[in-house]
Amino acid sequence: MTPALKFLESAPGALRVGLTNGAVLWRYVYAPDTPADESPRPYAHPVYSIDGDILTNWRPNDHRWHHGLSFTLTSVNGVNFWGGPSHRAEDSYQWRQDQGIQRHVDWVERTPERLVERLSWHRSAAAPEAMLQETRTMTTRLIAEGWSLEWQSRLHNPGETDLTCHHYHSLGGLAGSHYTGLQFRGARGLLDEHGDDQIQVRGEDGATAVEDVHGRPAHWVEWHAQVDGSLRRTTLRFESPDRAIPWFLRRENPLVAFPPHGVAPWLIPAGATVELNHRLTFSRA
Repeated sequence: MTPALKFLESAPGALRVGLTNGAVLWRYVYAPDTPADESPRPYAHPVYSIDGDILTNWRPNDHRWHHGLSFTLTSVNGVNFWGGPSHRAEDSYQWRQDQGIQRHVDWVERTPERLVERLSWHRSAAAPEAMLQETRTMTTRLIAEGWSLEWQSRLHNPGETDLTCHHYHSLGGLAGSHYTGLQFRGARGLLDEHGDDQIQVRGEDGATAVEDVHGRPAHWVEWHAQVDGSLRRTTLRFESPDRAIPWFLRRENPLVAFPPHGVAPWLIPAGATVELNHRLTFSRA
């Protein structure tokens, strides 16, 4: 019998989506207890391959504010929702006590196939008013040789002031550091090629060098990876189905970010709602 999706037993503040055969696909923590300087936000970790290999990293020692798979914006009117120190052209990275927080509000829908969550984004844990209100829809699908996760974020600016979203490239002083938006921090070693040219990054145009994929607008990028321990090979495909985006990519500390904007800042006008759509697919190579 082909397994179907189901919820598996989980701890308070978290859900585990898996299969009727007991396999886990992903765990979603919607009430995290991460430190304030990491910009607390709901996150998915672990994310597993269809064969049970862990594909994400949570709080790695090089950047402890990287939280598996999570949706962030680096700077919203000066508030850091990415976590960690904030960069400014005049004095580089500094801890500025400017980290924001995302809070789970409630569930609109909660099934193994489809999670619809309302969240509020605040300047700090003490700030009562939300800078952003988000409706997040996460859809899990089984596919041939794997599974996929569709992640939609609808962001509403409830205030009377426009919100200007930056990353550290658009703010100036750190060219190429355009990380923002949905981010996937991968398990260590996924892209350690050890002389094997089948382990690679691949762009929509066929490019395989990170410098040729990073920052180049495209609808998708892929990781052709191998997992330590099991030595199984997995293809991770990251897609922006609606439009080409300037992907942010790191190989040594494997990271993909889905930036919603390039060199120019991104404006969310007062009273406006914007929608971002993403798809991640994990399949046997």
